[in-house]
Amino acid sequence: MKYNIKINSIKTVDEIKDYWTANDYIQLLEKFNFPDAETAKKDTLHELLLMAITDFEPKEAAVIVLDYKLGKHLTEGQIEQIANDMLVDTVCEEYPEIELQYALYNCNQLLYKAFNGVFPSANASIIDCTITPKDANADIKITKEILLKLFSSGLSDRNILKRLFGPQMDKNAPFPEAEGIVWELKTKDNSNFRLIASENLLKDADFPALEFEGNFEVAPDIE
Repeated sequence: MKYNIKINSIKTVDEIKDYWTANDYIQLLEKFNFPDAETAKKDTLHELLLMAITDFEPKEAAVIVLDYKLGKHLTEGQIEQIANDMLVDTVCEEYPEIELQYALYNCNQLLYKAFNGVFPSANASIIDCTITPKDANADIKITKEILLKLFSSGLSDRNILKRLFGPQMDKNAPFPEAEGIVWELKTKDNSNFRLIASENLLKDADFPALEFEGNFEVAPDIE
């Protein structure tokens, strides 16, 4: 099934607004020994946390943040290693378990802002696009997987995703990694979409043209 894809805007950001909730800030403040975090005004929690983090050494602070966010997914040894690596490299762009990269990105940027550049920074891309089926009767819900398959024909051959996941993006093949590649995908009408992904994987330079056609074939049912 053919679709017309129009990229309306691509914005580069160094943090995802509203990723961390007020409850996240309160719990993290408690872990950083900040007293009475629950009584603080909500609009001050972010700045209070940044200040509280800097009372600790960078690696120690990284371990605390990572354990809070990913303690259920990583071992103590893995967290220690990532905390070390984050001081010299953007682990969130390279970590092999792609489904953890979004959380790692937000941990990284929180630490980057708290320590004023001690940790390397990374960027994210916010892409607004419109996807219109060529067949007016088409009624397929656009998922992260379908969106990336549709993007494939409009991406430069130099794009990292094309190099790493070419067969999954270009053919009628399962693409479970799409859930970790596209961090967020929102739409109100299944036509206009906003997606968030690592700038390392999707950025302005990856789209030679801002309007193109994409194709998605529904996998046949196997009885």
